[in-house]
Amino acid sequence: MKFIDEAKIDVEAGDGGNGIASFRREKFIPFGGPDGGDGGRGGDIFVIADCNINTLIDYRYARLHRAKKGEHGRGSDCYGKGADDITLRMPVGTLITELDSGDVVADLTEHGQVALLAKGGKGGLGNIHFKSSTNRSPRQQTDGEAGQQRQLKLELKVLADVGLLGMPNGGKSTFITAVSNARPKIADYPFTTLHPNLGVVRVGPERSFVIADVPGLIEGAAEGAGLGHQFLRHLQRTGLLLHIVDLAPFDEGVDPVAEARAIVGELEKYDADLAAKPRWLVLNKLDMIDEADAAERVAAFVERFGWRGPVFAISALTRAGCEPLIQAIERHLSAQRRALHPEDAHATHGPSDDARGLADDPRFAPVAG
Repeated sequence: MKFIDEAKIDVEAGDGGNGIASFRREKFIPFGGPDGGDGGRGGDIFVIADCNINTLIDYRYARLHRAKKGEHGRGSDCYGKGADDITLRMPVGTLITELDSGDVVADLTEHGQVALLAKGGKGGLGNIHFKSSTNRSPRQQTDGEAGQQRQLKLELKVLADVGLLGMPNGGKSTFITAVSNARPKIADYPFTTLHPNLGVVRVGPERSFVIADVPGLIEGAAEGAGLGHQFLRHLQRTGLLLHIVDLAPFDEGVDPVAEARAIVGELEKYDADLAAKPRWLVLNKLDMIDEADAAERVAAFVERFGWRGPVFAISALTRAGCEPLIQAIERHLSAQRRALHPEDAHATHGPSDDARGLADDPRFAPVAG
């Protein structure tokens, strides 16, 4: 199925039915009085998050979603029937905003979450509501209210704990294949990944996290170079970014430090909040470097790049260094969960010994192949 992560739709809730002015007319009942019923309500339009859907392709071509109108009232105290509601199913992670104002209508973050997109109009009142001691034959009635109409923008932001960031052919797809159940396309040319891929990393019997691989960035992405910034939205919900750098590029003239700085620059141009997320440096492709020179190459890169955060040196192809990285990620995510939900601090999400955390050695860099 084609991956579509953005769409625009129009939603039109149903109008309410009109009330009616009617009078009871039966044999031997000369003054029957008013008996006009109310109109029925118009149909609402709801959205529900469904974890079994992973694309917005259904809304790329089906742009208009319109609920039915309520029935008009009738005589003999007959009320109009209310219209059926419409429920749209969208992937978990969909952000729904007003097209013109940008106001958030709904943010679907959990399976089964329901939100109202457009409210149907109320039915009008029949003349039975206007009778009184001084107005025994009212001819007043009201029309139904118009249903709400909206133009909405849908953006799918995948839900993942960890996001992979880097240049094309930096080894992101190889890494997610090595550590998770994801099987993205891997080839020796740039932009092999054309849409986000999700993988579940199993750390233990009851411990896991989700990792997201997005198409690579290149310098000038803000101006539309390569695939631009169009997939960076999928990293906005992550709790940790892994900046994967090719430490042994094929081209002799390519400078890994310059490429890494370009990625950071593009990240800051796209979203300052995303650039401020916790980010670790992962130096990849150690299998292509002599083991004797690996540690020196890693140290030289870190010094030139001016990096002060956690550093990991790995080979995604041979899985060297991947296991310590996975364990460190699990400890970091567990700490994040405990900080967000202190009432669940007693729950076991991972190793409970803080001495095993990154605080001991935030620049851990296993280089053995």
